Amino acid sequence: MMTKKDEKGGRLTPYVTPAGAWALSLGTAIGWGSLVVTSNTYLSQAGPAGSIAGILLGALVMLLVGRNYHYLMNISPGAGGVYSFARKILGQDVGFLAGWFVLLTYIAVFWANATALPLFSRYFLGDVFRFGKLYTLFDYDVYLGEALLSLGGIFLTILICTRRRRAVQRAMVGMGVLIAGTITVCLIFALAGHGGSGYSFQPGFLEDSGRLNQVILIACISPWAFIGFENISHMSEEFTFDARKTFRIFTVTLMMVTFLYAALFILSVSAYPPQFSGWLEYIRNLDQVKGIDGMPVFYAARHYMGDAGVVMLTLSLLALVLTSLIGNSTALSRLFYAFGQDRVLPEKYAEVNGRGIPANGFLLVALISIPIPFLGRTTIGWIVDVTTIGATIIYGIVCFMTMKAAGQKKDRTERWTGGLGLLLMAGMLGYLLIPNFYRTGSMAKESYLLFTLWGVLGFLFFRRILRRNENGDFGKTLVVWIGMLGLLLTVALIWMNQTMLESVRQSMEMLESYTDPATGMVIAGHDTIHGQMMNMRGMNSMTMTAVVALFVFTISVLLTNYRIMSRKARENEAALGDARQAATTDSMTGVKNKAAYAEWEQRLDAEIAAGGAAPFALVVCDVNGLKHINDTYGHKEGDAYICKSCKAICVIFQHSPVFRIGGDEFAAILREQDFERREELIRQLNEMSETNIHRDREPVVSAGMEVFNPEKDEALRAVFERADAAMYRRKQQLKGMGAKVRE
Repeated sequence: MMTKKDEKGGRLTPYVTPAGAWALSLGTAIGWGSLVVTSNTYLSQAGPAGSIAGILLGALVMLLVGRNYHYLMNISPGAGGVYSFARKILGQDVGFLAGWFVLLTYIAVFWANATALPLFSRYFLGDVFRFGKLYTLFDYDVYLGEALLSLGGIFLTILICTRRRRAVQRAMVGMGVLIAGTITVCLIFALAGHGGSGYSFQPGFLEDSGRLNQVILIACISPWAFIGFENISHMSEEFTFDARKTFRIFTVTLMMVTFLYAALFILSVSAYPPQFSGWLEYIRNLDQVKGIDGMPVFYAARHYMGDAGVVMLTLSLLALVLTSLIGNSTALSRLFYAFGQDRVLPEKYAEVNGRGIPANGFLLVALISIPIPFLGRTTIGWIVDVTTIGATIIYGIVCFMTMKAAGQKKDRTERWTGGLGLLLMAGMLGYLLIPNFYRTGSMAKESYLLFTLWGVLGFLFFRRILRRNENGDFGKTLVVWIGMLGLLLTVALIWMNQTMLESVRQSMEMLESYTDPATGMVIAGHDTIHGQMMNMRGMNSMTMTAVVALFVFTISVLLTNYRIMSRKARENEAALGDARQAATTDSMTGVKNKAAYAEWEQRLDAEIAAGGAAPFALVVCDVNGLKHINDTYGHKEGDAYICKSCKAICVIFQHSPVFRIGGDEFAAILREQDFERREELIRQLNEMSETNIHRDREPVVSAGMEVFNPEKDEALRAVFERADAAMYRRKQQLKGMGAKVRE
């Protein structure tokens, strides 16, 4: 039995059951936002009918992505999910980029749910944690008490996850059932009581844009809606079941998440306070409503079920926060574990504790989360906005890898699913990045900037990896980083454009405030207009300066990385050349060894088989008298005699490769000028040997030469056998002349 001491530092061990995998997938895919911000994210942009249709379409797209994940998990399982797949299929550079975006996406969702705890307390506990006001950041008041509440939730989650993985899995299953059950019960009560309530589900779509546009809009943010359903790919090493079941788990999860979103859409519009004429007016004025009345799902549950409905949804909301915290931190710990294995992070992150848990990875999640509760929800909202881009890029990489791997394995179905998924992700990414592509298609301008900064941080971190990279796995794919630079530049330019448009809009609003409604004449003074124009010019100049500075900085980092990559490549090439030379060189004589001869033989055999072998001759040599010298003068003199004989062979065949293929056996392959002079050269070698027969310790070499005959020789071996036979005949001749030859 493995002890704790033995297990520490070892590998991950199986513990994830099918039910546990479902709970991790569901709990990470749907979080706090599904109950709280559903109205702002979906209903205010597409209405209930448009939102349900859009989320159904998005689910189908995610099912396609899930199929691609399933394929990769079966052909290339490993901790780290997309990072692990990418480094095996596309190389370490793409693997790092994929892992970098996974980190951004999962950690942002983790932060969003951790900082949702203060909002939870505001709705249900009032001002209990609103003490110790620190400052106001982007119109959001940051309190010490609420920051401590978020930090407490983070560290409590990490503590639990590092101590009891099976207990956590059981708790995840229970909370998943609780979430699905409570929302379903609330929906049933709402549908049953809606008929006589006087409330209306109309309008199903918004009137100020096309219905198809509304459906596409919701479908295009499906990566945000479903992100996390694939998190079990990070734990494929820990399954207790066959990975071929993962697609069924993905399918069940996506169906349930889609149902839950649709249920929440219906609940949100099924009831509204009496001061509003319909659900749309209610949704668009939520900032004017306080407490539970400002949460449409909770308002509906209370209306149809009373306090019991509020209690049920409160427990469900808490479960949503906890499952998201656990699911995202678990996935991140496995990503960090994979990073540690490849030394992207220190190797301590590739260790597991006595319970088989990568505790250091969990701890790192907590450490990098410490500053986040002090940034305020406005900033967190911008960060979460970026996850939509990150998730789309991740899913695009997964689809591309599936298409490539399936193409190599001749799996036509997966090749098509990969290709179709890649096209869809490219379209979604274009929608997300191009402002106002549809009516409300752009993100907050700050989100573009945050995405750019995250990319720049990736360049800087990769530079650190390059400097520490000893085995040359990283820095082989410059085109990937050029593409990344292009993406960052595009996003930075969009941010600049959005910022300038915002500046113009503010200036226009300012001027409109100084316009006489009756005459339409601007009544502002010259100084006011001039000041406003100068402010707009200053804002635009500052934005352009920031973009140029960011671009120059990124280019300089890329060039620095390229220099490091080039230097590493030269060093690796030189080291490889040295290693290759050492592996193919005879250490005593300095000529090529038997391994090198085998490589030449393989190359020549390929040329012969292809019918393109150039003329050549093979000379087989044997050094005579070695045993006599070893017995008479010792092996040191015998080695010197071999080296002297080898040098004599090399001098004669100076334009041909010479190989030591045995203790006192050599071979030379004659081509071009040596081939043309082969008879003269072999005569020189024979004359030298005959002259040295009666000279003490002077080279006497028996040699046989044969020419390649393309009409009958199918391989080098046939030429060698004839040359070897000729060498033995020559040995007998020299023996008859008095030479001491090997018996």
